[in-house]
Parts: sequence; structure tokens; C-alpha cells
Amino acid sequence: MENYKRTRTCGELSAADAGTVQILNGWVYRKRDHGGISFINLRDRYGITQVVVDENADEKLLAVTAELRNEYCIAVCGTVRLRPDSMKNSGMTTGDVELLAENIVILNKCAVLPFLIEDETGAKDELRLKYRYLDLRSPAMQKRIRLRSEITFAVREWMRSRGFYEIETPTFIRSTPEGARDYLVPSRLYAGKFYALPQSPQLYKQLLMVAGFDKYFQIARCYRDEDSRGDRQPEFTQIDIEMSFVSRDDVLKMTEGLFFHVFKKCLDLELPAEFPRLSYDEAMESYGTDKPDLRFDMKLRDFSAFAAASGFEAFKAALESGGAVKALVVPGGAAYSRRQIEELEAHAKIYRAKGLAWMKIAGTEAEPALEGGAAKFFAAQAAAISAGLGAKGGDLILVVADSKRRTANVSLGAVRTRLGADLGLCDPAKFRFVWIVDFPLFEFNEEEGHWEAAHHLFSCPQEQYHANMEADPGSVKGDLYDLVLNGYELASGSIRIHDPELQKRVFKVVGLAEAEAAQKFGFLTEAFSYGAPPHGGIAPGLDRLAMLMSGDSSIKEVIAFPKNSFAQNPMDGSPGAVDATQLAELHLALVDESGKDG
Repeated sequence: MENYKRTRTCGELSAADAGTVQILNGWVYRKRDHGGISFINLRDRYGITQVVVDENADEKLLAVTAELRNEYCIAVCGTVRLRPDSMKNSGMTTGDVELLAENIVILNKCAVLPFLIEDETGAKDELRLKYRYLDLRSPAMQKRIRLRSEITFAVREWMRSRGFYEIETPTFIRSTPEGARDYLVPSRLYAGKFYALPQSPQLYKQLLMVAGFDKYFQIARCYRDEDSRGDRQPEFTQIDIEMSFVSRDDVLKMTEGLFFHVFKKCLDLELPAEFPRLSYDEAMESYGTDKPDLRFDMKLRDFSAFAAASGFEAFKAALESGGAVKALVVPGGAAYSRRQIEELEAHAKIYRAKGLAWMKIAGTEAEPALEGGAAKFFAAQAAAISAGLGAKGGDLILVVADSKRRTANVSLGAVRTRLGADLGLCDPAKFRFVWIVDFPLFEFNEEEGHWEAAHHLFSCPQEQYHANMEADPGSVKGDLYDLVLNGYELASGSIRIHDPELQKRVFKVVGLAEAEAAQKFGFLTEAFSYGAPPHGGIAPGLDRLAMLMSGDSSIKEVIAFPKNSFAQNPMDGSPGAVDATQLAELHLALVDESGKDG
């Protein structure tokens, strides 16, 4: 092999190398035969070089060339020469030159491919995951994984330049309630006891603040036993950050600086120095979600005054029961067919809307009119509605009424999100950040009849709510913040509780008994009693960041070896069975669905 070791990569040769002898190693990407001359596109992760085998090459070289198939791994020795001007390829980094082959050695053959390796393969996801090592050879996947690597390096570069220590926290921890199911690891040495894989390094990074490491970060692996979605996986990576002696504004400013650096370094794109902020209540009222996509406008509007003055009894009933009537103007939406509107209504009903009323703006600018759907109930208010909602001729007005304000907002917000995609308003090359702040600290679990933490148990209530926290948990705002990018929650964080007594009060509100709290979190509250500093942090999702920066809609595209939608790996067969000996060593026995030993 030493005689065939590459001297250059397949993305490196240029006109300056003309006349030199070089050795390239890589995979046959494409092979074309023209009148006795063979052209081979040789690919590695750096690029593609055209290799030429002339018709007057010796018999041995011609024989090896004839044997080549796509994805054979080969070494080529030859002389770099300039391509004729008419045959230069400006679409290739190496398009000015080609390598005239003098010798080709097959390093390894390739079996029949399960799918053609192209820039963007048309193979189904399950097949791509089963043969992920082949899928990863494609230029598109190589580009995504390279971008992820560059993002990770840029994060470390910026954090280190600002005095942050990168500190690893344990992978085997005690199981604690953090919102999702833990992945449990049985202990061989301690029968009946288990470690848990961390859902996040939350408790440990707070302990690092107690320890005096006032600026911490970690590219942290996290694990949650929950169903996969396009932007979720059972195992994922987050950029975990914690700081001492800070306020919310300090954390937000630090995060803006980090992302400014990452986007400039990796995409050569300058972000705004500061991101806009919306309170949780403002986001819900204007967009129907705490993850609004600001690449397009289309805000939800209050339709209550028009509803109250109309003859539409269903709308009036919603208002009389303390609910809301919200409207959404779809620019140019008058062209929508009845079937398209019914599809939007079906989408709204997924989010518990009882229906989706509609009307179209017609007439003139001076004398607008309403047509179709619920128009007959609002005909007398056409001019007022047009002016009040900022609607014009050719627009579509969609309206949801519900006795619960949240349902009206959320269901119409879901319609807004769908319309953004349907109307082509979600340009993946645009990046619109927004901070969502002032979240509720608690939310009421109606099924179980108790209060629970809206985010996690260690977020600090805003100071003005401390006195009445137990009396009115629903009114309490937390010192919480989310960073949203293009409709995705990119990062979540908070100022933490550092006072052990305040932490115990939060435990009490969510119904966590003192003995249970001591058992699960006693080590943390005890640490707080030893001079814990005020502290706060944030944790951007690295997978989701890479997904958005690469213009994709699934984090599977930026993870080297992801699981499928059923939390399985088709390539290695995990999760898999283990033998009885291993189970016995771990003091475990399998049971079937009936509860009997399996």
C-alpha cells in the first residue's frame, strides 16, 4: 500500500500542478467510456478529480479500467494535465485539470449497491439508515457532517475565547424526574439498583457553579426515552452552558454573541447584534405558539369586537363564556378553493378547534365587500373588518372561536404555520431569531389534578412573584427564556434557584413531598447551603442548529448514525436481545406482556 499512498486529495489539484506526477486515493463516483477513452470521476471527502485513461494505454491498465465499477476503492498514479479550454468544468474545484492515469490499483471492490450514491439520493430513509456508511459517502451528507464539525469547532473557539472551561459531567447518574422517561442502566455490582443516562447535565452544571467554576460549557450527550420526531432523537447533543453572578440579560447577550460568531464563521452570514424579544403571552396572542416562525408576518388578530356586533351566535357564545375569537388574514388567499379551506379546517381541528370560519375580501378598496363562508353574518361590517385587520381585495380571512382562549390561539397558530409552508414563505436560507421570555413557571395538569413545573424544577420564579407563589401558582412567571429560530426551539434556559429554601418551596408547589425531594435532590439542596452563587444558563441544541444551518427539516440528516422513527438502528439492529448469562449478571429477568417470566 505504501507505493500507492496518496500525495494529494481529490479536491486539491489545480493548474499549478500541471506536469507533476501525483497519486490519488478514492472511490469511483462515475465512469464513462468514449471512443476507447475512459473518464473516471474519482471522489473522496475533499472533492472530485477527473481521471483519464487514454486509448493508447498499456493492456494492463486498460484491463483494470474495464473492471472498475461505481464505488470501487482505488489508487491512481498519473500526470496532471490542463484540460482544453472547451472542456474545463467551472462547477468543479479541480475543473481546470485532469489526471492522466499511468497506473490504477484496485484497493477494494464494491458489492452491488443497494442504492445509487448521488448528491441527494432518492432512496427511502429506512434503506439509507440500514446502509448509512454508504449514504454518508454522498456529497450532500459529507457536506452536512462537515458543517456540523465546523459548528462544533466554532462553538468551542468562541467559548474558550470568553474564558469558559469545557468540563465533562457524568454519563451514569441517579435517576431524577426531568419530564421524560430515563434510559436506565442496571448495576452488576449492586443488585436491583440502576444508573440513568442523563436527560441533560442540569444538576451537575449547577453543582459546578457551587464549586466556583463560574463559566462552564460542554458539548453534552443527552438521552430521553421518548418517541422520535423529525427534530428529535432518543440520543442528542446540546451545547450546555452555565454562568455565575449573571442576570437574564447577561445570558441572552452571551448567546447572541455565540451565534453571531458561529454563523459568521460557518456560513459567512452576519446576524443582528441583538435578537428581538417577545413575552410568552405576546407570542401566544400574535402567533398561537411559543415557537413562532418570523420569516413571515401573518399575525393573529383579535376578532372579538366584530364577533360581538354580529349575528353569529357561535362566536358570541365563545365570548360570553370567557373565550376568544381570533382571525388570520391570508394575503391572496381568496384564490383558495373550498377543498383547500376544508383541509385547513381539518388541520385546525387537530388542535381542538371546533371549526374554521372563513370569508373573502371582494369589492373595491373604497367599498370592500365580504363573500363566501360566514360573510353573511359580517356583511354590514365589511369596511371596518377590512380596515381593522389590514385586509385587502383578494385576501382570505380565517376565524376560530373557542371558549378557551388558548385553544383559539393554538389552533389558528397551527393553521398559520401550515400556510407559511404551503405559500412558500419559509425560505431555509433566511434565519429569523426571536427570544421568548416570561414563561409561566407552573402549569396545571388537569388529568392528575396538580401543579407541575412548566420547564424544570430548578428555574427561578421572578422576584415579584416570590411572596404569593403558593397562593397563586398559575400567575407566577419564571426567569425563563427560549431562543427560537425559524419556528424551532433552538435553545432553552433560565436563571436557576440558588436558595435552598426557595427550592423547597417550588418542590412543595408541585406536590413533591419533603422526604421524596430529599431522596431525589437532597445532594443539590445540600450543596446550595454551602454558599451557592446566583447562576443561570442555557442549552442550545447542536443537532437542531446544524439542521437549520444546512437548510434541512430533519435532524437525522446531520447525525452520522441516527435512529429511525421507532428508536431503532436498522444498520446494527439495536436495540437487540442479550443472552441469559448477561441478564443473570445484572440480576435481571425478562417477563412477557402477561407478567410471567420470559
